[in-house]
Amino acid sequence: MKAQHFILVMMTFALLTACRVGPKYVRPAAPDAPAYKETAPDEYSQTVFGAWRPEQPQDAALKGKWWEIFNEPELNELEEQLNINNQNIAQFFQNFMAAKAQVREARAGYFPTVTFNPALTRGGTAATSTARATNTASATNSIAGTPVNFGGGFSFYSLPVEASWAPDLWGRIGNTVREFQYGAQVSAADLENEKLTEQAALASFFFELRGQDELKDLYNRTIEADRKALELTRALVETGIDSPQAVAQAEVVLENAEAVGIGISTNRAIYEHAIATLIGKPASTFSLPVKLLATPVPEIPVGVPSQLLERRPDIAAAERTMAQANALIGVATAAYFPLVNLTASGGFESSILKDLISLPSLFWSLGASAAQPIFDAGLRKTTVAQFTATYNANVAAYRQTVLTAFQQVEDFIATLRITSEQIIKQDSSIESAQVYLNIANARWETGLDPYLNVISAETNLLSNQQARVILRVNEMTAAVQLVEALGGGWDASQLPTPKQVSAK
Repeated sequence: MKAQHFILVMMTFALLTACRVGPKYVRPAAPDAPAYKETAPDEYSQTVFGAWRPEQPQDAALKGKWWEIFNEPELNELEEQLNINNQNIAQFFQNFMAAKAQVREARAGYFPTVTFNPALTRGGTAATSTARATNTASATNSIAGTPVNFGGGFSFYSLPVEASWAPDLWGRIGNTVREFQYGAQVSAADLENEKLTEQAALASFFFELRGQDELKDLYNRTIEADRKALELTRALVETGIDSPQAVAQAEVVLENAEAVGIGISTNRAIYEHAIATLIGKPASTFSLPVKLLATPVPEIPVGVPSQLLERRPDIAAAERTMAQANALIGVATAAYFPLVNLTASGGFESSILKDLISLPSLFWSLGASAAQPIFDAGLRKTTVAQFTATYNANVAAYRQTVLTAFQQVEDFIATLRITSEQIIKQDSSIESAQVYLNIANARWETGLDPYLNVISAETNLLSNQQARVILRVNEMTAAVQLVEALGGGWDASQLPTPKQVSAK
């Protein structure tokens, strides 16, 4: 083949590389709804004063540092530490870096492979007895200064350069590159989803810990009231108004309250240790000061359901997984077409070292080959069928992810709305329980009723106060979970493009 003919062939193949087989990717339709069912209507906020409702207008959006809507400086500082030091996030980041490297690895297939293989060969022929005798004599003479001359030996030098290139005629390499690009985008979305998960866990643990501080304060106040009640009971016994039985009852109430109050410290320690791990610190070196749960639930912009398709990183990951599976179908389809390989080699070779780099020592060759399987027992067909089924499974997974996202948002809107209503009712119940306890105390102190009535009233009040603290913790964690369900402050526009994941 003449060189000019070979160049023409290569140019033809280069033009053919624009061909790409396999299905074109189009994002499948996803479930949608015009609005969230559980969004509180206007009449609800009028009938239940103070109940939680989403922020208006409906098209408002969360920002990147979504935790700042709670207006808790301490939480803000912890979240910043988490973003830097959390080891789960670091792991997902390195997974993303590995995925980007795979893209560059796949792109290497677009280019020729060039090999430089210099060689030195030393050989000879078997010498005759006479030659060996002569060589022995020559070796002896060399002692006196005569050069040694071994018969039958030769040297061969070569500096070859070889190149091979398989043009991407049917888009096999292109689809492989796209597969890894989409895979890197999946990894990027997984990284963002992991960040959101860790950030939400930190915020939830933070409010759970503050809830334990609130319970601890409640029991401290209850214990103090029980001590005073015990002292008063003893005084009443001394004056003959009450009996020793009342003292024993007061002591049991106090001791029970003290035992429960001590146990609260266990849960607080567990949440504190969990926060330390999230921000990348040993639990032994981290502590948070005691502070009551006083954070109000902020208004949270929920928007409309269709916005979830752009807000949630797990939905973005599911969508990019579909695109990746579609590219794999193209890779498998390309196996139906011939694999063409172009080769070229050249360099210098000579048996004389000083003549190696010279025109007479130059050699070159050009070649082309094509491989086409003519029988594979249905391997290619079943491979395409496998990747097609994988794609269809990913479509179902994508739609299920969207449905689950809608469910989670509806769940936490309902939880916030109903819990806020419960808290309003619980506050009324606490007021009534306090009035009942005041009456019971007054009747007991004047000797009209036994101390058992006071114990019953105090237990009722404490139970209602505990229930309110638990409801407040549930309300705050539901607010965090709603923000997480809405995707935090993330947006699909932040997902790196195929070009960006291909860059170093």
